[in-house]
Amino acid sequence: MNARKLALYLLPLAAFVVLAAFLLRGLWLNPREVPSPLIGKPAPVFERPKLHTPEVAFASKDMAGQVWIFNVWASWCTPCRQEHPLWNEVAAKKLVPIVGMNYKDQPEAAKRWLAELGDPYLVNVVDRDGRLGIDFGVYGVPETFVIDKQGVIRHKHIGPITAEALQKKILPLVRELQQKS
Repeated sequence: MNARKLALYLLPLAAFVVLAAFLLRGLWLNPREVPSPLIGKPAPVFERPKLHTPEVAFASKDMAGQVWIFNVWASWCTPCRQEHPLWNEVAAKKLVPIVGMNYKDQPEAAKRWLAELGDPYLVNVVDRDGRLGIDFGVYGVPETFVIDKQGVIRHKHIGPITAEALQKKILPLVRELQQKS
């Protein structure tokens, strides 16, 4: 067999090996660690009605100068229920203000959910149409963002918070950012 015919046979084999290597590598990646293009960039500026007092708006600028957590949740979200006790613990310790974004939900259902499970949020904003979620790059709930004093997103957690993620990643980052001027 001449070199040209050999190359024609080996080229598809080489392409298959490269593709298989990429797919195999993907099996060991953590789907909760999807890189966000917003990390290191200013959080979207917003002004939204509050869940409990919709005639009053809350704006992201109200958090200027503070490190805060922005947690996207919904009453219909089972994983949100799973992580909720951890947010209640964080709020009880007053470690960091937590702002909730009630995402594509019915306000009355959200209020009942908070009354039943506790309300760890400084405030909840309403995102019934999902537009604020789009601005934050949300594609599922729950999602959590750590935002620094300058309003820059420093971390994004996809899926329910675990005690391990809270203790090893989120709270140490919050403490570090709180110490910076």
